[in-house]
Amino acid sequence: MLYFRSLDGVEIRNSWLTIGSFDGVHRGHHAILEKLIDGAHTNGAQAVVVTFFPHPAVVLGKRNNALYLNTPEERADLIGEQGADAVVMHPFNSHVASLTAYEFMRHLHRHLNLKHLIVGPDFALGRGREGNTKRLAELGEQFGYTLEIMPPVVNGDVIISSSQIRSKLFEGDVEGAARLLGRPYRVSGEVIHGDARGKSIGIPTANLSVWAERAIPKAGVYACKAWVKDQSWDAVTNIGVRPTFEQTLVSPRMEAHLLGFNEDLYGQEIKLDFVSRLRDEQRFASIQDLIDQIHRDIETARLIL
Repeated sequence: MLYFRSLDGVEIRNSWLTIGSFDGVHRGHHAILEKLIDGAHTNGAQAVVVTFFPHPAVVLGKRNNALYLNTPEERADLIGEQGADAVVMHPFNSHVASLTAYEFMRHLHRHLNLKHLIVGPDFALGRGREGNTKRLAELGEQFGYTLEIMPPVVNGDVIISSSQIRSKLFEGDVEGAARLLGRPYRVSGEVIHGDARGKSIGIPTANLSVWAERAIPKAGVYACKAWVKDQSWDAVTNIGVRPTFEQTLVSPRMEAHLLGFNEDLYGQEIKLDFVSRLRDEQRFASIQDLIDQIHRDIETARLIL
C-alpha cells in the first residue's frame, strides 16, 4: 500500500475513491472499504482513501478535545490491511476548510483522476459543507466520475460511528466498543520508568506512555491481550490514579501486568487489546488487601482470556 501525507505530489491515473475521517476504521468503514476495493479492482482501478488529520471538527472548533481512536499511522495501516492500494492522510487546516466543493474536487481530480466516488448518505465536504451528495453528483458530471452512496451500518438500531465507540470506551464498555469496531480496542505505548511499586509487591507492571490525544477506556481494571514484538501475552491492566498508594490527586496512568512475562520492557512498545472490564479502580485498606485483589483479578483474567 502507498501512504501519502498530502495530496501534493500524488499522481494516480485511474482511481476509485472514498473520503472521510475513518477514525477507528470500524465496521461501518469496513463496509465502505470492501465495496471500494472490490469495485476498483474489478474495474482495473486503484482503490484510494483520502482522510484527514487533524479531524476537521477540531480545526473548525466543533470539537474541543481531540481524542482519537487511532494515530494517523495506525489508521493508515488498518485501511491498508483491508486491501486499499493508497491512503492519503491530507492535512486539514484553515486553507482546506475554505475551499469550495468544486475547488476541492478539482484538486482531487487533478491528482487522482477518480472515476468513481463512494460516500455515506450524510457525507458533505467543502466550505460550509455545501458539497453534499447532490452537489457531488453534479460535480461528477463535470469531472467524469460517478457517485455511489453507501447506507450506514447499524448495530441493533444504532448507526456505527466513531463517536459511539468513544462513548462506549468512556463508559468502560470495551466489549461494546469491540462489537462496533469488529476487533478489540487497541492502545499502544512505550514502556517508561515508573516508581516500581508493582515490582515491590511482587506484581511488576509496565507503565505505558500513551499518546495524549488517544481515547482511553474509563478508569478501572481490564483483561487484555498484550503484544510485545508480535507475541501475545495475557495481561491485567489498570487505568487510573492508584488510590491505595497516592494520597494526592495525580494524573491517570496505564499499567499492565503481563502474566508469566519476566523480561525487561523499558523503551519497548506494547500494544494492549482491551478484552473485558474486570472492576472499578478502588482504594484498599491495606497493601495486602490490594495484593489479594490483584491475584483474584489475574485468575479472572485467565478465565476470560
